[in-house]
Amino acid sequence: MFSDSVVIKVKSGKGGDGMVHMHREKYRPKGGPDGGDGGKGGDVVLRVEPTLNTLSRFHYNENFAAENGRNGGPKKQSGKSADDLIIPVPPGTLVYNDETGELLGDLVLPGQTLVVVKGGRGGRGNQHFASSRNQMPLTAERGEPSEELTLRLELKLIADVGLVGLPNAGKSSFLAATTNAQPKIAEYPFTTLEPNLGVVHLDAEHDLVLADIPGLIEGAHEGSGLGYEFLRHIQRTRVLIHILDGLSDDPYEDYLMVNQELELYDERLGKLPQVVVLNKIDLPDVAERFEPLREKFAQEGVELMPISAVGHTNLDKVLWKAYEYLQQAPEEEPKEEVPVYRAEENPRAFTISREGDTWIVNGKMIEKAAAMTFWDQPGSVRRFQRLLSRMGIDAALKEAGVSDGDTVVIGDYELEWQE
Repeated sequence: MFSDSVVIKVKSGKGGDGMVHMHREKYRPKGGPDGGDGGKGGDVVLRVEPTLNTLSRFHYNENFAAENGRNGGPKKQSGKSADDLIIPVPPGTLVYNDETGELLGDLVLPGQTLVVVKGGRGGRGNQHFASSRNQMPLTAERGEPSEELTLRLELKLIADVGLVGLPNAGKSSFLAATTNAQPKIAEYPFTTLEPNLGVVHLDAEHDLVLADIPGLIEGAHEGSGLGYEFLRHIQRTRVLIHILDGLSDDPYEDYLMVNQELELYDERLGKLPQVVVLNKIDLPDVAERFEPLREKFAQEGVELMPISAVGHTNLDKVLWKAYEYLQQAPEEEPKEEVPVYRAEENPRAFTISREGDTWIVNGKMIEKAAAMTFWDQPGSVRRFQRLLSRMGIDAALKEAGVSDGDTVVIGDYELEWQE
């Protein structure tokens, strides 16, 4: 298998702000609070798209942001919630928090989803803060802030198309000519000692993953040479490109021998669709013998295509033929979903640190509350002060030695401490 890896940044939508508004209507001078709630911000969601097989599209777009929720309006009108941002990924994508290395999800099944950052909830309008003691509240909430995360996506590629053939038939040359892979190429048996994979970009919308696997020899199904290593990898592909050496003594016998080894190891392998090609057609001797060979293969119902891996002759035709077969091939049985478990974080937890006369309060819940406070509204400020007291932050600061006039930083906000 081959791992393709990209790093992307995702940002959810901020929640819309709640509104402070008093109902105004003729003959009703005191209609009461009717400020609407803000709409929810959009989530960023990864979803498995079974037609994808690479992460190549992320190399051109590394930043993804969902839309914000709309602000609330008068007459208790709620702001519109934003749509979730759906990011399609191929099956087999592992999702990591790039900063911590934590595995967030293993996306395997078609249609499987993973919410990587959640959109902020909408802030409440002043209609929610009315009470018997305060019937005209000038208090509302800002929308919950967005979440940002840097993700590392890793795709363990399993080849769509396997290159099969005897040693030195030209598989490595074919892979090098059609992809950005750089396999070692030389004139000796078992040039390829381990599978090489490369991604073929047929066009902007179509990709293939090719595997150049160690060459087969007779007896491979019994473990001769690198047979087992070859067959274990080729077993995962759905289409084969069978490359024949045009300079071989008998390419047709080579074709029969390789297919026999495939069938002896796994009957399914013998039934995989094959694009059969004769390599080195740029050489005069090979070009001269091609037509008789083509007729011989045609008698067995096999279309033989001429190519030159070195001269890049007919390679596009072969790749599109393989892609056509791939669309017709049955899908693999999906693997079981791999669950990811994470310990629950206490949102009320906080820490206090000091830098000179500045006190820094860190904590998920209190930082979020600060971001949702309208600091120009006395009622909103009083709500925040009550929250400091309920969470024990007020007492913790006093115990740590906070004094009048000291600066207290919570999230992005600097406050002045007063008893």
